[in-house]
Amino acid sequence: MPQELRSVGRRIVVVGASGSGKTTLARRLAERLGCPHVEVDALHWGPNWTPIPLDEFRSRVDQATAGDRWTCDGNYSKVRDLTWGRADTLVWLDYRLPLVLWRLLRRTLRRIARREALWNGNRESFRTQFLSRHSLFLWALQSHGRHRREYPRVLQRPEYAHLTVIRLRSPREAEA
Repeated sequence: MPQELRSVGRRIVVVGASGSGKTTLARRLAERLGCPHVEVDALHWGPNWTPIPLDEFRSRVDQATAGDRWTCDGNYSKVRDLTWGRADTLVWLDYRLPLVLWRLLRRTLRRIARREALWNGNRESFRTQFLSRHSLFLWALQSHGRHRREYPRVLQRPEYAHLTVIRLRSPREAEA
């Protein structure tokens, strides 16, 4: 294991706005640390963008995070007790909204142009992402400020006092 990663925990959860790079960072950390990567979106979404029933979703996350070493990414409050509760390190990608929206735009256009299959065969579409109330851009606009207000408060709760919190405010900090 590289020297600079020795101080990072064994169970790492990466949170941040949609499009901030949670999955990319969590995957890179998993590769560098030699541990499994859990993409929580993959456990949440069924075919045709249908959310998995809550009890099944929680069971999937429970199983995926039962080991002693993993990285995961996702902001799902309905499994926060599992992901944050079991993690020893939380990495928060707290980027400015314009940067998040730019990254989300690039990712979305790439996925649409390449018709990239996501979880369970789901694909993003121009109509859904730009012309509907299910748009990730709308979600990012609605959730960015809420997360910035909510996370510091939630992290003060006794059940999360064990977490080492790493708040990164730029991609340069994340790369370092």
